[in-house]
Amino acid sequence: MSPIIDVIIPAYNEEASIGLVIADIPKQLVREIIVCDNASKDQTAIESKKAGATVVEQPRKGYGSACLAGMDHIFRKEVHPDIVVFIDGDYSDHPEEMPDLITPILRDNQDLVIGSRALGRMEESAMLPQQIFGNWLATNLIRILYKVEFTDLGPFRAIKYDKLLALSMSDPDFGWTVEMQVKAAKNKFNCVEVPVSYRKRIGISKVSGTVKGTILAGHKILWTIFKLF
Repeated sequence: MSPIIDVIIPAYNEEASIGLVIADIPKQLVREIIVCDNASKDQTAIESKKAGATVVEQPRKGYGSACLAGMDHIFRKEVHPDIVVFIDGDYSDHPEEMPDLITPILRDNQDLVIGSRALGRMEESAMLPQQIFGNWLATNLIRILYKVEFTDLGPFRAIKYDKLLALSMSDPDFGWTVEMQVKAAKNKFNCVEVPVSYRKRIGISKVSGTVKGTILAGHKILWTIFKLF
């Protein structure tokens, strides 16, 4: 039997890109695409529904808050998925590469698969210097403290649903991705990275696009790494 796969897309003001993301997701692989509208002021919800996604409203702002709303939607389903895939709504990732993320889970019984931009093909200037440095610093700290090798905190990732529940995810904002990886490392999950492609996002990043966002995100990521140690 084919695995049940649900996709969670946290989204804030992504009306120009969300339809493209949804369109490129391999529909034959997934049961439901869930867009978690994080108090958008534009037509993100309308465009998501037009593209065929389920829209879950999350008025509390924050990347992690949006992801948690998507998880709550899945949890209330009568039949839970086998795998949950997370991907951003800005069209920087390549949704058509989703089979590459789920293959290690299906073939090699991996628990968590991170799509690594560092290992894949990245369009020039798709990541700003502060993002590249932040990823390098965070992943090296995880290696030193938790003895697990990562090269990226990339948002494009797949995880077994039961393992996702076991992590008791809670971070409401910038620390979401690193929380998942650190907790997976602490719990001795089987983790692997696969190369993924990455391009310039549509629109301006809410995090790296501003000095304040970059500082807040960097602080939260480092704080999460040390807090969970």
